[in-house]
Amino acid sequence: MATQHQVKTRQFSTHIDIPAEKRAELIEMLNQSLADTLDLYTQVKQAHWNVKGTDFYQLHILFDEIAGEVEPFVDLLAERATLLGGYATGTARMAAENSALPEYPTEAVEGLQHLNALIERFGLYCGRIRQAIDDSDHLGDPSTADLYTEISRVVDKRLWFLEAHVQKLV
Repeated sequence: MATQHQVKTRQFSTHIDIPAEKRAELIEMLNQSLADTLDLYTQVKQAHWNVKGTDFYQLHILFDEIAGEVEPFVDLLAERATLLGGYATGTARMAAENSALPEYPTEAVEGLQHLNALIERFGLYCGRIRQAIDDSDHLGDPSTADLYTEISRVVDKRLWFLEAHVQKLV
């Protein structure tokens, strides 16, 4: 049976003109993003299912919309890893083991608690995605950088939507 490290570094032959060592770094980065994205998606759904309070309806709808926008990125990241000759590590257990996001707080019930939890996670995620844009460029893969840029545009906007609920004028 292959070890987790062997699975993460497994490569298949491809005619993609990026050197194998750079592809290995890209694949590892994409699998990390895959874990983070799958985790973020399920955490947004957790908020969607469990939100209570006077803003229930609008937040219930907002959280579902956000989850619907994040979910397709799971497939895009996994497919990018495999087309580079890698092996996508995208099961729920793999994501839970590898996600860089903190666990979702089970004490979150009221809308504001869910908003704050999601704002924290989206802030972390957005930063990691922007770093991946730079790292992809540095590794000479503008296509992967473009994928990350596409993700960044959506999640930055959704962070703005979440923060708008709690921001006050200074």
